[in-house]
Amino acid sequence: MGLLPKNLRTREPPLPLYHKLETPSKERFSDDDSSDYTSDEDEPYSAGSSSQGSSRSTSASASSGLLKLPRQATRPPPTRRIANVYPYRLPAKVTRYLFCTVIGFIVIMILSLIRASQVENWKLANGKVESRPPPPPMWEKFPFLERYYGGIDTLTPVNENKPEYPYVENEATLLEEAAEEKAQEEVSEQVGDHVDAETQQADGGVQADSEKENTPSKRHVSESLNWNGYAGRNAETDIQECFIDADGVVRVPELQYYNGRPKGFPEHVIGSYEVLSLPEDICFDRFGRYGPYGFGYSERNGGLSVGEHGEKNGSEAVWTKTPRVDYRQVNWADVQRRCYRRNAHRYNKVPHKSSAPHGFYIHESHTTSEHIVARDVQESNTSKSAKATTIAAKKTTATAKVTTTAEVKPSSTASPTDEEKVVVEKKSRTAVVVRCWDEYFWREDDIVNLRSMIAELALGSGGRYDIHLLVQVKNDADHPIWADEDVYRERIEDVIPEEFRGIVTLWTETQMLSLYQGIYDLFSRGPELPVHGVYRGLSMAMQYFAYMHPEYDHFWQWEMDVRYTGHYYDLFTKIEDFAKAQPRKGLWDRNARFYFPSVHGTWDDFSQMSRVQSEMGVVGADDVWKNVPGMDDKAAAKSKGNAQAVWGPVRAQDDDDWFEPGNDPVAPIAYEKDHYQWGVGEEADYISLNPIFDPEGTTWGLKDDITGFNRSEGPPPRRANIITTSRMSRRLLLTMHKMTALKKQFAFPEMWPATVALQHGYKAVFAPHPVYVDRAWPLGYMAQMFNNGRDGASGGSRTSIFGDREHNMHGLSWFYNSGFAPNVYRRWLGLKVNNDGGDEFETTEDQSRKGKGVSNMRGGEGRMCLPPMLLHPIKDVELPVEAPEPPKEGQSEAPVSDPSA
Repeated sequence: MGLLPKNLRTREPPLPLYHKLETPSKERFSDDDSSDYTSDEDEPYSAGSSSQGSSRSTSASASSGLLKLPRQATRPPPTRRIANVYPYRLPAKVTRYLFCTVIGFIVIMILSLIRASQVENWKLANGKVESRPPPPPMWEKFPFLERYYGGIDTLTPVNENKPEYPYVENEATLLEEAAEEKAQEEVSEQVGDHVDAETQQADGGVQADSEKENTPSKRHVSESLNWNGYAGRNAETDIQECFIDADGVVRVPELQYYNGRPKGFPEHVIGSYEVLSLPEDICFDRFGRYGPYGFGYSERNGGLSVGEHGEKNGSEAVWTKTPRVDYRQVNWADVQRRCYRRNAHRYNKVPHKSSAPHGFYIHESHTTSEHIVARDVQESNTSKSAKATTIAAKKTTATAKVTTTAEVKPSSTASPTDEEKVVVEKKSRTAVVVRCWDEYFWREDDIVNLRSMIAELALGSGGRYDIHLLVQVKNDADHPIWADEDVYRERIEDVIPEEFRGIVTLWTETQMLSLYQGIYDLFSRGPELPVHGVYRGLSMAMQYFAYMHPEYDHFWQWEMDVRYTGHYYDLFTKIEDFAKAQPRKGLWDRNARFYFPSVHGTWDDFSQMSRVQSEMGVVGADDVWKNVPGMDDKAAAKSKGNAQAVWGPVRAQDDDDWFEPGNDPVAPIAYEKDHYQWGVGEEADYISLNPIFDPEGTTWGLKDDITGFNRSEGPPPRRANIITTSRMSRRLLLTMHKMTALKKQFAFPEMWPATVALQHGYKAVFAPHPVYVDRAWPLGYMAQMFNNGRDGASGGSRTSIFGDREHNMHGLSWFYNSGFAPNVYRRWLGLKVNNDGGDEFETTEDQSRKGKGVSNMRGGEGRMCLPPMLLHPIKDVELPVEAPEPPKEGQSEAPVSDPSA
């Protein structure tokens, strides 16, 4: 029961309810279905009728049927009409979320812009702003030189040759002459075409005959000459001839050369033939250079089956006097041993290598008892053994003279004084160590080059040089060569051609790690290149090799990708003679500069200029502000010239960094009083083939890769030279070995030998060998660019060419990443490079080609002929190999030409 009674009815409205009539008249509908309405016109009513609730009602008893009052017209609510005009109103919750999102996005954008501004400011402050790619270097805009690729059909004597580059002093006259020659050639071509057209109309057969007569194959080719007949060569005169076989019958054919050079052949720009006394007036083709070593004939005859392509006119002259050599059964280790034994009397006595104390063996000889003998007895035994060795050497000399009566004139009066002179004039010996690794893929070009080195250096010198292969085993975990001698031997047999296996010495990085423990590694090139690795620790292997071979006084460090288009013995001996004749005064100043003969004049003029620049100083980019008031005194001091020239050892600042200073050479006289006499006739401890520059202040990335020195007062004095190819003395290498093992001092291989030589006062010489360039540089600009370091040197400044500006040397014939050297070498071998050269280029003239440039050369001049020049790097030269003949029935298949295949 609720609060109100159930019978209470709701209050009825005071007005009557009206119902809508079902009529076919026009209807109006509102937005709301419950609010129906009709107009007055739609409702039929009498004129006197009125609403029930109206005051005009006449009687309450009027009949309900007569009361048809019209319903008052109602209008829809205003809000409903507004809904039709305006969009739907979002809820407040959604509006709040949208507002927060927009505000948050704006805040994030503001913070991002602030952060980007901070990052940009940091990059500007640290010089790490990413800008547009720089424009190409200036040297790439210079035109290419094309006359490097001329042939032997256009050989011209050197004194009559007009080189394409560099231009002579009277450059205008030369250009006029070149323009006149070009105009004459064009006129002659037009006249020739006109005459040919008339001749063809008259008689077509005559034209064909004339073309055959004028083909390059019918041109006159100069005869090649034997290298033994060249007057300017270096040769050993008092040696016993060495042969390939043990019977002393098989000789190596001599090289063949041509007089002159191809017409227009460019001159070298760096270095000098005259200063080193190298042959400048001759050139070598590929057959004359490599023909004696298996190039140009098939493997069936003992060759390499390469060189059977291209133009070959006159190539048979190589084997006219000496027949082709069969190299299939040659053992170069035995060949070198036999050659040394025949000439052992010419060299210093080989010291006996004392074995390390590793215990005793029951079958060992009784030589160990000598260690406990008294000193006087030891000395007497040593003197007796020395006398016995001298007598044996004399007997060997006499025997050698008897066996070579066909080569040496017999002498019936051999006085003892002559024999004593021979004994006194002993010569030192040199090892040429060629660096390699066990995974190296041997190609025919590598084999023929190594054969030429052994034949020309070891055999040509009578055993004065020995060739060794220093091979790195990269994965000694899979090949434990130090654990088993059989594994050592098997690894050599698996990766080295058979003829070179006897001259191989293996080494590993773990071996160097065990020998030179305790070195503080700077990881200058990241953890993947440790200091004991082959990249940063190459000198370690050379140091230990010198320690293990006391029979050599000097060691040439050579590389597999170096080529020389002349005679190796002539090159090595003349470089060594030049270094021996250099005085020590001003030596380090000359070593630090590139020598441009066309700019610097004679070698004496260049030496004088180097001395003046070093003493007086030259204003450069690092010292343009030295006279501005208020500058730091230290910066001004750095800009001055060398106050003290290098005269003896230049040691580190800390005395604890010195190593055996008592053994260093001392200058016999003051620097000012010396008249370029100290050092003349002294063998060089270090000979480089690139300038020896000061890395301090340069942008070279490895300038600080030196460890084991106290750096509290700055880095130690150091020097460097790009490319490790060099000659080092045994004294220098043993000093490096002891400093690394005992003092834990070491540096990058291109900096360590020169640095040790500087700190210990050893004699170091840069040999200015001839270097060519592939583009027509302005010579003055080129000399300034290459010697743009401190005081006119190549290093010592941020503007040095070594570092960020090394790209300027990409066009040289001698640089570690040169692009010119491999191109010219492949073209010289008759290969195509960039779709230029090849067989057709050498044999056929393409008259449709016109204009300047290498690609527009017509060809048809024969094979190339290059003067003696060093080239680096030469990698992966693929020569066309003659396919072997199919084996006959009952015969085994002929071996392929690649021994590593």
